[in-house]
Amino acid sequence: MNHQPHYILLPASPAFIALSLIVAFLLNLLPWGQWIGVPDFVALLLVFWSMHQPRKVGIGVAFFMGIMMDVHDAAVLGENALAYTLLSYFAIMIHRRVLWFPNGTQALHVFLLLLGTQLVQLIVRLFVGGNFPGWLYFAESAVAALLWPVVTWILLAPQRRAINRDDTRPL
Repeated sequence: MNHQPHYILLPASPAFIALSLIVAFLLNLLPWGQWIGVPDFVALLLVFWSMHQPRKVGIGVAFFMGIMMDVHDAAVLGENALAYTLLSYFAIMIHRRVLWFPNGTQALHVFLLLLGTQLVQLIVRLFVGGNFPGWLYFAESAVAALLWPVVTWILLAPQRRAINRDDTRPL
């Protein structure tokens, strides 16, 4: 039985959501593409916000972020947009069930979603004549899944604070 406290969360600020996606995009811009296992931060945050705030971050935001990543990566226009759109769709589709699980089980679901995203990107690259990057290409999904509990803790922290803090009430 899970004895962790369940917080009543405040609504997520649209400005905070936008700032987190901008920071994720900037992290993806850093020149560490040759390192093995560096996760796709935009995909990770799209999964997070699609699960936690599906009415604020959905398929349209995922498509826009995908186009931005396509331009940055000089990839086939629409490669990341297609992958992120499918990622957001499936994250929204399963968000009600997944959020009931503990973080470890959520991370397993996130791993499968991100692995599917990488498979879509790889299929598009191979279809247009790219080379197979090797099996270590999929390590970034595993690293992102390992980061899931940390990302969840960081991004939910601003929503956990009470509006009117009072020491006499338990909530």
